Amino acid sequence: MSTLRKRITLGAFCFSLCAGISSAVFAQSLGSPISESQLRGFDLIAPPDGSGYPEGGGTAIQGKVIFESRCSACHGMKGEGTSAATRLVGGDMQSEERPIRTVGSYWPHASTLFDYVQRAMPADAPKSLSSSEVYQVIAYILNMNGIIEASLVLNRDSLQQVEMPNKDGFIDSSQAL
Repeated sequence: MSTLRKRITLGAFCFSLCAGISSAVFAQSLGSPISESQLRGFDLIAPPDGSGYPEGGGTAIQGKVIFESRCSACHGMKGEGTSAATRLVGGDMQSEERPIRTVGSYWPHASTLFDYVQRAMPADAPKSLSSSEVYQVIAYILNMNGIIEASLVLNRDSLQQVEMPNKDGFIDSSQAL
């Protein structure tokens, strides 16, 4: 092998080695450990059986104020949305046309709505709503869909009692066989 070829091979090897070492050092310096109290902020699961729901509560009347200030930019003032993906009200799963999937027509459990809003909304500031504000906003969304009365106080107990229009629209695949 010629001297030039040996030098190029050695140079490429050294470059690869240095790049690999610097990548490993960089990867080790990313992020920082979090405390147990910070970790609890990620554990916000609210399953249909009601376990895991936080304290708090509110009505659709209270939720309307929050919705108008924190949600309407994407979902419109009346839940009509700014696109099909942001529409919350109306829809019909039985239509001959392509069904419009909204909270009122598609979602099988009110707890799914609670869980989603608590974790991911508003889109520009996820997890910024208090538990009471989440109950109030979802009370308003459920009321706009004609599912609950405006005066119903939605909380960890009453949320479990909400019957969604599409509650029987899904098949539990574990039960299908």
